[in-house]
Amino acid sequence: MQKVLVAGIGITKFGEHWEKSLRELAVEASLQAINDAGIDKNKIDALWIGNMSSGRFIGQEHLGALIAGELGLNVPSTRIEAACASGGLAIRHAYLSILSGKIDCALVIGVEKMTDLPTEEATITLATASDQEWEAYYGVTFPGLYAMIAKRHMHDFGTTREQLALVAVKNHEHASLNPIAQFRNKITVEDVLSSSPVAEPLNLLDCSPITDGAAAILLCRENFVKVEKPVYLVASGHAVDTIALHERKSLTELKATKLAAKMAYEEAKIKPKEIDIAEVHDCFTIAEIIAYEDLGFCEKGEGGKLIEQGETRLNGSIPVNTSGGLKACGHPVGATGVKQAVEVVLQLREEAGKRQVKHAQRALTHNVGGSGATCVVHIWEKGF
Repeated sequence: MQKVLVAGIGITKFGEHWEKSLRELAVEASLQAINDAGIDKNKIDALWIGNMSSGRFIGQEHLGALIAGELGLNVPSTRIEAACASGGLAIRHAYLSILSGKIDCALVIGVEKMTDLPTEEATITLATASDQEWEAYYGVTFPGLYAMIAKRHMHDFGTTREQLALVAVKNHEHASLNPIAQFRNKITVEDVLSSSPVAEPLNLLDCSPITDGAAAILLCRENFVKVEKPVYLVASGHAVDTIALHERKSLTELKATKLAAKMAYEEAKIKPKEIDIAEVHDCFTIAEIIAYEDLGFCEKGEGGKLIEQGETRLNGSIPVNTSGGLKACGHPVGATGVKQAVEVVLQLREEAGKRQVKHAQRALTHNVGGSGATCVVHIWEKGF
């Protein structure tokens, strides 16, 4: 089977971009990826754009045509929506299309412009990714949903408030080394525990922020273009679960993550222990701890201990969220899955600067939509 090659990557700074529009952010990241690949943009066969809710955030739909036009490309261009997993799913669609033999080269763009709305309206927009009839209608937004998940995990496995806080501390430390991160300040456990309450047991510093930003990745069939440091996308898994928490058998695992991960591991013919680094979907601190468990990095209920032992830090046995994660690098929802890919490609190319993980050969990205109703898992390998 042909491998899918990463030809180029691009990313904007994450944060509050009052001076830039969504289209400008998308073009900036795209041109970086095209220039990084060193190819003529007219060799691109198709575009996939990961975006959750541009219609509500900025009043602009029809992004496929908009962004293709801004790039001067007259090729098929499709917007993909899967809540916060939109970027990851856009990568999967490009990957499968290249493997099908229908196209040779695809540009994947993840983009979201969130800060144009007041925080209250942005929160309502994000809540559209939950069950409107049984959750959002009664005022349960995502902090509340993940708070219920956290409380149950603490009850069942003894996970502590301090262990949750350590996730935020670690990710801020990693983000302090990332020039595009929204928050580059280091924090302490006490900072997290004393920050403003949001939904018990989650405080403000347990939650990912509202962010503007874009990321892009150019994928090609193997040998389509020559690159100095080849990285390959070798496996992709995608699964879903019920959108509402009350319909799930367990609150302490994400079935979609386990199914998507199983699919990806089997396609790559590897075990979880063979992953060297990972970018996981830490929209809230409890989400990262559960991801450790669902992805097979530790046993069920041991996620809190894994972070406490320092195993997911840069110098740990399985560094997680070297970018700073959603928590500190930022979470422009449609861009997050593509940002994760950009980060692991930088790591596998040995171009991650002060946050570089030594001897990384294989990476995993984990992108979740809603409270776990959609999950996309990708596995990436160094080719040099």
